[in-house]
Amino acid sequence: MKKILFAGALTLAALQMNAEESKVIRISTDQTDLILKVGENGRLYQTYLGEKLLHEADVNRFSWDIHAGSDGSISQRGWEVYSGSGNEDYFEPAVAITHNDGNTSTYLYYVSSSTSPVEGGTQTTINLRDDKYPVDVTLHYVAYPKENVIKTWSEIKHQEKKPIILSTYASTMLYFCRSSYYLTEFSSDWAKEARMSSQQLQFGKKVIDTKLGSRAAMHTHPFFEVGLDQSVSENQGDVLMGTLGWTGNFRFTFEVDNAGSLRVIPAINPYASNYELKKDEVFTTPEFIFTLSNQGSSQGSRNLHEWARNYSLKDGKGTRLTLLNNWENTGFDFNQEILANLMKEAKHLGVDMFLLDDGWFGNKYPRKDDHAGLGDWEVTHSKLPGGVPALVKAAKEAGVKFGIWIEPEMVNPKSELFEKHPDWAIHDANRKTYYYRNQLVLDLSNPAVQDYVYGVVENLMKENPEIAFFKWDCNSPITNIYSPYLKDKQGQLYIDHVRGVYNVMKRVKENYPNVPMMLCSGGGARCDYEALKYFTEFWCSDNTDPVERVYIQWGFSQFFPAKAMCAHVTSWNKNTSVKFRTDVASMCKLGFDIGLKDMTADELAYCQDAVANWKRLQPAIMDGDQYRLVSPYETNHMAVNYVSKDQKKAVLFAYDVYPRFQEKLINVKLQGLDPNKTYKVEEINLMPGVDSALKSNGQTYTGDYLMKVGIEVFGFAATQSHVLELTAM
Repeated sequence: MKKILFAGALTLAALQMNAEESKVIRISTDQTDLILKVGENGRLYQTYLGEKLLHEADVNRFSWDIHAGSDGSISQRGWEVYSGSGNEDYFEPAVAITHNDGNTSTYLYYVSSSTSPVEGGTQTTINLRDDKYPVDVTLHYVAYPKENVIKTWSEIKHQEKKPIILSTYASTMLYFCRSSYYLTEFSSDWAKEARMSSQQLQFGKKVIDTKLGSRAAMHTHPFFEVGLDQSVSENQGDVLMGTLGWTGNFRFTFEVDNAGSLRVIPAINPYASNYELKKDEVFTTPEFIFTLSNQGSSQGSRNLHEWARNYSLKDGKGTRLTLLNNWENTGFDFNQEILANLMKEAKHLGVDMFLLDDGWFGNKYPRKDDHAGLGDWEVTHSKLPGGVPALVKAAKEAGVKFGIWIEPEMVNPKSELFEKHPDWAIHDANRKTYYYRNQLVLDLSNPAVQDYVYGVVENLMKENPEIAFFKWDCNSPITNIYSPYLKDKQGQLYIDHVRGVYNVMKRVKENYPNVPMMLCSGGGARCDYEALKYFTEFWCSDNTDPVERVYIQWGFSQFFPAKAMCAHVTSWNKNTSVKFRTDVASMCKLGFDIGLKDMTADELAYCQDAVANWKRLQPAIMDGDQYRLVSPYETNHMAVNYVSKDQKKAVLFAYDVYPRFQEKLINVKLQGLDPNKTYKVEEINLMPGVDSALKSNGQTYTGDYLMKVGIEVFGFAATQSHVLELTAM
């Protein structure tokens, strides 16, 4: 093969000269070390990932004994940090490139590295380069010491004369050598999100991926847990917890090789996405965020929760608005008067805001159901003659804030927008159109479409600067996959579309940084930390049955703090009490989507009290440390407690889901308390006229006793709940 030379290229000998320094790169948190080392062949390898080493001298002990021959070959394969296709490693690569001459091999050699401080941590930047082709890869790692979280991503660029084709482009590669590996994954569908299941990883590959494009996490979520040496456990054992910040197609590859080692590869799913990368263009992969806990998944979750509140979630340290939504109450059937009355109900309930859901827009094709109107973001004059300004005014008069639902990335074929701009929708005109929920996805790879989608928010805000909240929905995956805008570059669609979505979200945040926004996607089909840079919270599921929500909220809590998870009290599962429904919703960001007129006087009084309690206890529930105590997957009950940062306040949520007849009831042992403090226990969220039947109510206990002995809180009645407030004396 004719070798391609390029100006300023480093020769293999020069690369090996760098390697003679035995360069070691240490990426550390307070609890974890990731150690990389340049081999004698000039390439970069992972030598260690595990609990932090106490002695600096031990960092240099690791070696894969990789030696370069005179011809540049190596005598032994190792754990290459960013392995390229076509080299001597026969397993899944991190990057695969087709060069201008048709060659598909990529060998990356270490060039340089540097560190720099960033908010909350240290960023390590590593530069790699192919010795035969002008291809550069930059690896980025940001370590957050206190939170014990590392995020990593890569950048790929080149200076070949013509575009190269990327067919694989991982964010990173991580390796483990343990006796066994156990994967916990989170499968999903509409109304049954975040379902946890586990399996042992054996030789070969296990792949978790999605090909939906938009609403991409509908069938599986972009996060996982891997138990090392044992199954994932809440409070003991080593566990890797990882999540990818990507709102589109993703792929996790878990490969156990012939030697019993595991490689973990998080990436954009390259399905139908051979990406044509131009000269000097930078391809940036999504951020992969992970924590390595040696105290089980509960500690790993707290690591991620704290990191998210501090550095990733929009307004992560701010308060959250309680709300009343109209959807379950009215559906599409409402008018200005009905909404104004609901705003008064919101005030009476004690929540902060009224949220208007779907059905307020469209004139030529009014939004009477989900068959028409999407794309025409003009208020329906016959339904709301005063427009959005009249609604904002009515909310202000009622004494609550006003929020509004939008779905700006979508279009109904029955809309003025589609009539004017059919080329703005992703669809294949050569084939019969398949509609998911009677709609199509707008092509956000097109800058003109990005401007239009951004304009939906901007136009509303310019007319109504007092809008206090947006619920941003995304109900359809991409169907009829063809971009009229990209034409002969369809391999760009899935990726450029998501980048276009981010472009819009960034503009919204830049221009309206103080407006809270809920991320929704037919329920919980968008739940990633890249999108959550622009949203204060996400809608976990359209399923608000409290029994189902116990499982859904348990699953999502593995990776997301309570203040990012919206939970509403509705009429789903009327066999359960309003108290049980409200207590389940109160362990997350509380909202209501129910008619007050359907409640008894006692139920309404209870809800008013529960709202006041939730607001008062926000510092503990929203910003405190969460401890998952009793799993609904393992018992007929569930319990979670939150502890404020100063350990002076704690809240325990306990739920009897479906107890067996006269089953043995175990005390609930709390966690995270100060063992030397004395806490008064008081049951709150009680129905009017009902006294607590718990023995612990009104009693005082040391934190040590509460954590080692615990208290009786479970019972035999199905769908019964207790909320306990603990106050340090």
